[in-house]
Amino acid sequence: MIMAERGSTGLLMLMPEPSTAVARTLPAEVREKLAELELELSEGDITQKGYEKKRGKLLAPYIPQVQGVDPSLQIEHRIPSQVNAAGHKHNKSRVTNSRDERFRSDLHTEAVQAALAKYKERKMPMPSKRRSVLVQSSVEACTPPGTTHTYTSSASEDEGSLRRQGQISSSSPYQSHPRVEHWFNKVLQGSSTSSSASSTSSHPGGRSHHATSSSAATVLADLMSHTHNDTNNSAPPDVTGLSERSLHVERPQVSSVRGIPCGYMNTSVMETADVQHPDPDQPKPEGGEMRPLDGEPLEVMSNWPSSLLASLQHWGTTQPKSPCLTALDNAGKAVYTLAYGKLWTRSVKLAYTLLNKLSSRSEPLLRPGDRVALVFPNNDPVMFMVAFYGCLLAELVPVPIEVPLTRKDAGSQQVGFLLGSCGVTLALTSDACQKGLPKAQTGEVVTFKGWPRLLWFVTDGKHVVKPPKEWYPPIRDASNDIAYIEYKSSKEGCTMGITVSHSSMLAHCHALTQACGYTEGEIITNVLDFKRDAGLWHGVLTSVMNRLHVISIPYSLMKVNPLSWIQKVHTYKARVAVVKSRDMHWSLLAQREQRDISLSSLRILIVADGANPWSISSCDAFLNVFQSRGLRPEVICPCASSSEAMTVALRRPPEMSVPPPGKAVLSMSALSYGVIRVDTEEKLSVLAVQDVGQVMPGAQVCVVRVEGTPYLCQMDEIGEICISSSTTGISYYGLPGMTKNVFETIPVTSLGTPISDRAFTRTSLLGFIGPDNLVFVVGKMDGLMVVTSRRHNADDVVATALAVEPMKFVYRGRIAVFSVSVLHDERIVVVAEQRPDASEEDSFQWMSRVLQAIDSIHQVGVYCLALVPANTLPKAPLGGIHISETKQRFLEGALHPCNVLMCPHTCVTNLPKPRQKQPGTEVGPASMMVGNLVAGKRMAQASGRDVSQLEDTEQFLYMQDVLQWRAQATPDHPLFLLLNAKGTVSSTASCVQLHKRAERVAVALMERGRLNTGDHVALVYPPGIDLIATFYGCLYAGCVPVTVRPPHPQNLTTTLPTVKMIVEVSKSVCILTTQAILKLLKSKEAAAAVDIKSWPLILDTDDLPRKRIPQVHKPHAPDMLAYLDFSVSTTGILAGVKMSHVATSALCRSIKLQCELYPSRQIAICLDPYCGLGLALWCLCSVYSGHQSILVPPLELESNASLWLSAVSQYKVRVTFCSYSVMEMCTKGLGSQTEALRLRNVNLACVRTCMVVAEERPRNSLTQSFSTIFKDLGLSTRAVSTTFGCRVNVAVCLQGTAGPDPTTVYLDMKALRHDRVRLVEKGSPHSLALMESGKILPGVKVIIANTETKGPLGDSHLGEIWVSSPHSASGYYTVYGEEALHADHFSTRLSFGDTHTVWARTGYLGFLRRTELTDASGERHDALYVIGSLDETLELRGMRYHPIDIEISVIRAHKSIAECAVFTWTNLLVVVVELEGSEQEALDLVALVTNVVLEEHYLIVGVVVVVDPGVIPINSRGEKQRMHLRDGFLADQLDPIYVAYNM
Repeated sequence: MIMAERGSTGLLMLMPEPSTAVARTLPAEVREKLAELELELSEGDITQKGYEKKRGKLLAPYIPQVQGVDPSLQIEHRIPSQVNAAGHKHNKSRVTNSRDERFRSDLHTEAVQAALAKYKERKMPMPSKRRSVLVQSSVEACTPPGTTHTYTSSASEDEGSLRRQGQISSSSPYQSHPRVEHWFNKVLQGSSTSSSASSTSSHPGGRSHHATSSSAATVLADLMSHTHNDTNNSAPPDVTGLSERSLHVERPQVSSVRGIPCGYMNTSVMETADVQHPDPDQPKPEGGEMRPLDGEPLEVMSNWPSSLLASLQHWGTTQPKSPCLTALDNAGKAVYTLAYGKLWTRSVKLAYTLLNKLSSRSEPLLRPGDRVALVFPNNDPVMFMVAFYGCLLAELVPVPIEVPLTRKDAGSQQVGFLLGSCGVTLALTSDACQKGLPKAQTGEVVTFKGWPRLLWFVTDGKHVVKPPKEWYPPIRDASNDIAYIEYKSSKEGCTMGITVSHSSMLAHCHALTQACGYTEGEIITNVLDFKRDAGLWHGVLTSVMNRLHVISIPYSLMKVNPLSWIQKVHTYKARVAVVKSRDMHWSLLAQREQRDISLSSLRILIVADGANPWSISSCDAFLNVFQSRGLRPEVICPCASSSEAMTVALRRPPEMSVPPPGKAVLSMSALSYGVIRVDTEEKLSVLAVQDVGQVMPGAQVCVVRVEGTPYLCQMDEIGEICISSSTTGISYYGLPGMTKNVFETIPVTSLGTPISDRAFTRTSLLGFIGPDNLVFVVGKMDGLMVVTSRRHNADDVVATALAVEPMKFVYRGRIAVFSVSVLHDERIVVVAEQRPDASEEDSFQWMSRVLQAIDSIHQVGVYCLALVPANTLPKAPLGGIHISETKQRFLEGALHPCNVLMCPHTCVTNLPKPRQKQPGTEVGPASMMVGNLVAGKRMAQASGRDVSQLEDTEQFLYMQDVLQWRAQATPDHPLFLLLNAKGTVSSTASCVQLHKRAERVAVALMERGRLNTGDHVALVYPPGIDLIATFYGCLYAGCVPVTVRPPHPQNLTTTLPTVKMIVEVSKSVCILTTQAILKLLKSKEAAAAVDIKSWPLILDTDDLPRKRIPQVHKPHAPDMLAYLDFSVSTTGILAGVKMSHVATSALCRSIKLQCELYPSRQIAICLDPYCGLGLALWCLCSVYSGHQSILVPPLELESNASLWLSAVSQYKVRVTFCSYSVMEMCTKGLGSQTEALRLRNVNLACVRTCMVVAEERPRNSLTQSFSTIFKDLGLSTRAVSTTFGCRVNVAVCLQGTAGPDPTTVYLDMKALRHDRVRLVEKGSPHSLALMESGKILPGVKVIIANTETKGPLGDSHLGEIWVSSPHSASGYYTVYGEEALHADHFSTRLSFGDTHTVWARTGYLGFLRRTELTDASGERHDALYVIGSLDETLELRGMRYHPIDIEISVIRAHKSIAECAVFTWTNLLVVVVELEGSEQEALDLVALVTNVVLEEHYLIVGVVVVVDPGVIPINSRGEKQRMHLRDGFLADQLDPIYVAYNM
């Protein structure tokens, strides 16, 4: 007996035989009980635990006990039955009942279970889900895809059946191969360098081959030696540091990120994802270069036909009664048998009709060579065969496609594109099929989405014409003209047409006839789709060449009765059957129902998907059950094929005297590096594969590298199999570039010399050539996922996922695995259909176990695992999941999962290295600054118009004096017009009216309130003239006004505490308000929110007596406090600033000069009047400048969105102010109503300047949208601009009416994270459009300072904006007197350079840039660009992120995301999104949000929170209150639809 020694080679092993000394036989009854037990498990009649228990009991007497190991896990030591010694001659019988335990079909399941057993229970945070999201969408969604005997199919195409947990452990029919050692030596060419390290480095936990162990316990104990140790750590993963945590501490650093060549270095550190370096210990191929392998010569026989049509004519005329094809109905009854004579005559009739009876404008509709679509259902092979040969006889090119059932069929649009590119205008179909197609109202078949307009022709007898006697179709010799086009869907979902010539069709039939040993008149059962692939090649083409009788089993019959094909083999004594592994698998589930069947007539059972590595388990299990029913082991013949290459290899039937079949156990880890290795000790991560036979006759095969130049592989290296043969397809129709790449490959040796002058065709099969020239396939290119340069096969991952408690939570065969590209690498996504009865907790538990299993078996992290409701994944035409459509839905956010688990922390290991600031590298001021240059650049300093030269009489210093003077000089001049929601004037105030109302308020304060000079008074009013009058009343009385937004009556609990806080913090001794608000402040509802007894004195000013004030208060000095300005910042801090009289006057003067405001002017203001520039424009500017202000309260726009723009048009306003929230309301509410507004004579051509008042970065996209939408109403595109102000200075920039238009620059966002300004072209990737924030106001100076050194910066350098201005606030006003802490905000000096000027720090990052434009003074214009608030920035991974940038990316990710806000929690990035749409879409957003933040910002999202619209709090300026949101999240007050914790 020959045993393969592994030694130091670690290479392929072919079934080593066990020692006969310890062999023992399992009794037949035990084997039968085991088989029944397996079936019970596969049908879900028994739990995994129960199965293991019963199985352990059955096998206990036959297993050598190992201390402390579960018997069910010891099965690998069971010794198979005794075998006859293998002879060296191939023609000896291959039948034996021995079986090496490493090839058992349930081995993989055991490996997974053992792997999971070693994992500690990891604490994973359960996602939180709103109850409404838990409800299944419909009853239909709960219908399982199949009952016990339903014939469902698989993950990739339809092989899902192969992954049956606990497959029947059968005995192998084959002997071990005698020449293994010879093959090893030949492969390695006596290489002595193959160390134990190379052979065990298949994964990081590999052991040296010296550490062999006889006990299963030791093998299992070593399983998780390489896994993540920190499994119990429940703290959130660190995203601020190196986010390379992974389940494998020692995960190898692999060669290069896909798409970025190894060693690629960008000049800028911040540009790229981390380039990972090869693991020095990864296995490398060590064998010699492979040589091309030739199949046996194609026999040339004198009686072989010159073309396939010649065959048809021959049999149709000489054997007209001979049966050709039998069609079955859904009950399995033969409904029609087509004889060769009928096939010939009907095909001739159809050919004549197509060529002569179809015309368009008296021209024939079809000419030879035209393409014609064949649309026939899977249960009508007869009509299809007639149509196919009819087209060939008419010299037309048939394009068989699936029947489109609805307009939305998965992949149907792509098929339409194929028909369009092929120029198809006619579709042939049957009468029954035509009736079932969806119709338009005219009764014609609808035009499907993406399809060309087709004429539908029914090929049934009554529609075709008998040709005249003299007409014969031309029967030509096989040529290189196109015979037919077969469609194929690529991995990306594109549908291509593969052209097959007449000569290659004939050669393929010759080769199949020779390889399969077909003889005339044989009966063949065909379960496959007869329109394409092996179903077409065997059941329609080769059958005609050999006058075979085909029994065609429709898919619909298989769904009802999976055993039908076996029954037909028995009934018809069929010699040949063509099936897929799924057909064998599902027949196992039904086989107990029928005992009286025999498969002894079969001489060859062709397994068409033998190239699927997991077909071995179906073949073995099938043999195990049906060997007792006459099935001979040697008749099972797996084959490998692809649409492009057609049949590549096929195991020959036993009578052909070929070597015995081989099987191999390969290390899955080594496979991921493209190397063939085996580890006898490590059983948990192996793949058992069977050969797919020998190369086809007349073909030459080689294996080439998968990517790049097609170099020949080494003998122990996995590559893509290429074939050179006259039997392959010839091109992709209409795609010459792809054709050259696939059909015209020239493999080269390592020296670069071509191996042949013949072109090779790439088969898209991954494999190698084993001993005895057997072909082995380990995967397909379509299922290949390259993650950090390691290859993983989708089918392998499916098998692992399904081995985790299968059929309990997910449906077998309804699982899809694919990869998506995120951050320069492929990421694995697993999507499965969940059973409706699975609970949330069970499903989540299953998901986390799947992640652990895949990680352990494949050493790769899963990026996303999603469960969807039953029957919701798109189906392929004959069952199975449409993978590319599923992937498309995932990427578009249209998958609607019911459970999702993202693991970016685990599997994204190529993030750029975190930025680390180098200590001690600061340049000293002396070396930096020379004159007005900083580090060689002009200092970033700019100023507005100089106001020191202007005459400004002292009497206008105090605002109260200005109002008194206006009341005397121009008493009736109107200052204010207040509009209501209807657009009518609700109240007005002239100079004298305002003065008198202010007097009444002052008297009331002194007499009723008994207030002292300098007391603070809170003004709680809705936007209106009362607020303005009481403001001046306070100034008249010498009090300090504090404007406060009134509480919202419907939302007292959240708005009233803010009012109370401002009143308390401002130390207001009195509240002035209206009667209505007074009642509200003292109501029961208010008492529930605040302590109403602690309110200070409250006065209502509705009906004050008409009294004159004896004397208006005159402050002692101009720098005394005029008013307090309170505002809640975006970081949630309530900050009140002190505005002196001199600053108030200077502010009004600057605005007057900038906007050219005079008494004759009108301006429209749509702002809140409680703080900042809004307060100044409402209450101060009109009184100072004398212009008329049209006041539009923003709240009124909620009931009338056009109010503000209508007022602007009606009053022909040249200058108007608004907030971003107002602009957004107009953009969203009026975007589709511009035509209606035009009809109402709304004309915005009068607007010269429309300024958005903001304390943030300009919202470029919103202002552009606004300009674009209202351009139709005459709004100038140059009119819209922004202002900039902050707490320390409410108006730094304001566009005004003169000066150049605002400029826009484009910044590189990657550089911005590193606090650098790098200008790029418009449209550059990762670019940020930034608009200038208006012109710097007169009297204002701005400088950019380094945030750390406080030194000046150069032009176009990013730093903090500092401002020096007479209208800056004089300090913060806080209740605790902590002004000292913030003193440097208002009075700070540069650390070098101009150290005398006193500056105020704005707390905002920005830069100055000198432009080519000139301002009014003729100087070059300096533009100020604001990036964002320093307090808001997120410090992540050593870089500075602005929340708005991440939010803009997230909002773009899906159409249903209405708004978004981000913040950090501990060290996690939390993204809150508002979902505007169905709650079903909530879970779709999790992956999209994670993807886009990774791609664009190189950050891993820690938590995704999906909430209802309106949950994200926004202040009066339209700015997000992110800290309030964070507090709400931590206090669990958001009522989220879904919270996902990314692992």
